[in-house]
Amino acid sequence: MSLIATDKRRIIIGLGQTGLSCARYLKRRGQAFAVCDTREAPASADAFRAEFPGVELRLGDLDLAWLSQADELIISPGVDKRHSVIQQAVAGGVPLLGDVDLFCREATAPIVAITGSNAKSTVTTLVGQMAEQAGLAVGVGGNIGTPMLDLLEQACDLYVLELSSFQLETANELKAAVATVLNISPDHLDRYNGMQDYVLTKQRIYRGAAKVLANRDDQLTQPLMAQGVELKRFGLGAPDLKDYGLCEHEGETWLCQGLTPLLPVSAMKIRGQHNYANALAALALADAVDIPREPALSALREFAGLEHRCQWVAEHQGVGYFNDSKGTNVGATLAALEGLGATLGEGNRLILLAGGVGKDQAFGDLSAPLQRYGRALVLFGRDAQQIATEVSGIETHFADSLETAVKAAAQLAQPGDLVLLSPACASFDMFSGYPERGRAFVTAVEALS
Repeated sequence: MSLIATDKRRIIIGLGQTGLSCARYLKRRGQAFAVCDTREAPASADAFRAEFPGVELRLGDLDLAWLSQADELIISPGVDKRHSVIQQAVAGGVPLLGDVDLFCREATAPIVAITGSNAKSTVTTLVGQMAEQAGLAVGVGGNIGTPMLDLLEQACDLYVLELSSFQLETANELKAAVATVLNISPDHLDRYNGMQDYVLTKQRIYRGAAKVLANRDDQLTQPLMAQGVELKRFGLGAPDLKDYGLCEHEGETWLCQGLTPLLPVSAMKIRGQHNYANALAALALADAVDIPREPALSALREFAGLEHRCQWVAEHQGVGYFNDSKGTNVGATLAALEGLGATLGEGNRLILLAGGVGKDQAFGDLSAPLQRYGRALVLFGRDAQQIATEVSGIETHFADSLETAVKAAAQLAQPGDLVLLSPACASFDMFSGYPERGRAFVTAVEALS
């Protein structure tokens, strides 16, 4: 293919999954583009050249003069927009956008936009399944599964998008039917200029939203400016009249909206306080885009949880093993500890497996729930010693691999205990990503038998 002349020349920065989806989107529309990547040999380079012969691909150091000739720069979320060359090009007047803007320019169906430090994949999947149960043609994607630009190739009644903070950095035109920030805890602080910068980036999801859903238990999720926008809230306590929360009904805990009980938590397959919050958020989002209540509740009853997200793996000698490899930050691990800790029987405890690349986080907040629910902490990976230094009041052990960490936990555990892999860290010191880490955990648990 040769470049097709159009009124704009676009340069895609970054040749990852999102960059490739942007290239395919522009090719389908006959729009001229070129691609660059700061890596000298990205894994997808050969596949790109085969799929896009004739399209210019530059690898290695970014060329300011070349980027400055573009009419638009389309940046992949994995590329830091603070790169000095990108900033100079933007300062020279070249617009910078991402796949979110390309998507919103063309999408005609309502958008449910979901972000948060944790649980966004679970809630996105749940809302998608609720829409499917209702018979809607729903496109689910973004930071999970299908790149959002690929969703434009199918007819949809509704889009449900998981959006990362990296994607939101360049989101200028997002006008969702309903948008939510599920929760905020320190994450990716190696990418942002402190916590305030991270929070403000997450809050970009609210721009232009018709309706907003915030977490009543997390002040950082409350929209900074919400005049004229319909605002609902969810949380784990008793809700206000039209909000979502938990209530006691017929002797057990129910999901409810206002004074109306909707579903006993015992009817769901997912467990733990964090999952009750996820269910409430999904219900609220479904209501906001008029997904009928009964199909939504049916989806909640059937949903068994996502792989690597507090996923039950096995029971061995009376001990339950849970895979929360997706817990790549302290907030996620706190949620898993609190959620599973609340289900422990009298005298039973948790053993936490944690460690990896700490991403400049502070780990001291893990101390309180570990003292409340923990029997031991088993650490592995690059920043194990930092975690041990910052976490107090819990018996701590070190392992040179995830396999030996599982073996150590099995020796420490007593019948009725739970062993939880929720690393609070990225995985790239030892694994290709959290899925490989999760699979390694499952393999190690299966080997115990």
